[in-house]
Amino acid sequence: MRYAYAITGALLLGGTAIAVTSSPNVGAQVAQNEGMQAAAPAGAPASLADMVEKLQPAVVNISTKQRVQVQNPFAGTPFGDLFGAPGGRPQTRQAQSLGSGFIISADGYIVTNNHVVSAGAEGASVDSITVTLTNSEEYPARLVGRDPATDIAVLKIEPKKALPFVKFGDSTKARVGDWVIAIGNPFALSGTVTAGIISAVHRGTGGTYDKFIQTDASINQGNSGGPMFDMRGNVIGINSQILSPSGGNVGIGFAIPSEQAAPIVDTLRKGQAVKRGYLGIQISPLGEDLADSLGLAKNRGEFVQGVEPGKGADKAGIKAGDVIVSVAGQEVTPDQNLSSIVASQPIGSRVPIVLLRNGQRQTVTAVVGERPSEDELNAFAQSQDEDFSQQPNNPSNNGQASQQSLGISAIPLTSTIIRQLGIAADTRGIVITAVDGSTDAGAKGLRRGDVIITANNRPVATQADLDAQVKAVSAQGRSAILLQVLRRGQPAVFLPVRLRDK
Repeated sequence: MRYAYAITGALLLGGTAIAVTSSPNVGAQVAQNEGMQAAAPAGAPASLADMVEKLQPAVVNISTKQRVQVQNPFAGTPFGDLFGAPGGRPQTRQAQSLGSGFIISADGYIVTNNHVVSAGAEGASVDSITVTLTNSEEYPARLVGRDPATDIAVLKIEPKKALPFVKFGDSTKARVGDWVIAIGNPFALSGTVTAGIISAVHRGTGGTYDKFIQTDASINQGNSGGPMFDMRGNVIGINSQILSPSGGNVGIGFAIPSEQAAPIVDTLRKGQAVKRGYLGIQISPLGEDLADSLGLAKNRGEFVQGVEPGKGADKAGIKAGDVIVSVAGQEVTPDQNLSSIVASQPIGSRVPIVLLRNGQRQTVTAVVGERPSEDELNAFAQSQDEDFSQQPNNPSNNGQASQQSLGISAIPLTSTIIRQLGIAADTRGIVITAVDGSTDAGAKGLRRGDVIITANNRPVATQADLDAQVKAVSAQGRSAILLQVLRRGQPAVFLPVRLRDK
């Protein structure tokens, strides 16, 4: 880049020389930058200096010292004692992490990201947390509370005097195109200020509670936990993530919005655990295949894969196969997913839920419960790697399967097959005997021994029943059919399967 600028400068100088020697009015010429002042973009000041001067002292550097257990690669060999701890035992080494944070009270409460003050590797532990102010004063910090789900943590230091602090603003008023600034410690360069605009709001990146503010203000490693300010100097976000193939800034950074962060910070500051609403359902996004199999518009609502007995959704009458389109008056979309809406509802509150069942719109009322621990949730929900759509292509294939409508060959369940599969005795459906691996059914991992319970929300007892539903779906102009599939040792799931090309 330095070379490119040098060439540009040389070209400009050469052009100026020609202009001077060829112009008859040399004395009338003035420098291009004579008396120039940058015009302020609408809504932004000509300079951010005054605002930054007031805000910078409230932004801090956060560092941790960690102990990391490192396995000896020579353990169990004659070189184990020579290159590692005696007996090939793991070695303990020290590590450090750096991040940013901001002071929210004169007595020393500080907000940052949870990952800034957490152990960075398996087997690691955090020994100490140090906060460094802009005047280079250092303080040991105490972890008051953390919320890993939203990546927020609150620290406390004991300052010698009252500290400068900042307050949260209202991120709900933020609009795409608004100017923002970020202050933090990228690559340990303390007090670095960058500016840009809001690129998107309520941006999801795959997490359950993601509703980030996206910005093109430069955010790099070390900016984590630092504040994003609006043009009034209020904190409207906590800089948290970047999207980058190189690890450096490419103009895509994400901040946790203050509307989400502020109540969590208040709870943690009081020493309380964050509680979230819960309905007791297992859900799937309404992606293209699933939406097509239901004859619905994609990305409008979420599909209910399962309902936990005795929880709010079950008591309200919600069933597997329903599509929930709104909760408490809020539409369910990719930018505002079902989990985040329910999580924000007060525990014990009664909320109206609008759903679609067999194409019919219904409204039910559910009582919001308290979200269990992650361990309890894992006992109910399938893990991601058990999702049929994540399985590799099934190589199973034979002539019979390739002739069928979906590339699936199946036979009716019998009591003998039910015993062999180890499934409930009252299970009704057809069992797959072969799958054509070149079809969507094969690509999504359907295999011999899987049981199809329903197709197009209709019970199936024979291969003919399945083929009839495929024809019905095709006649309606849909390119996918919804199957309810049971696999041994797992709960039944709904899986959209694309029809074969005609």
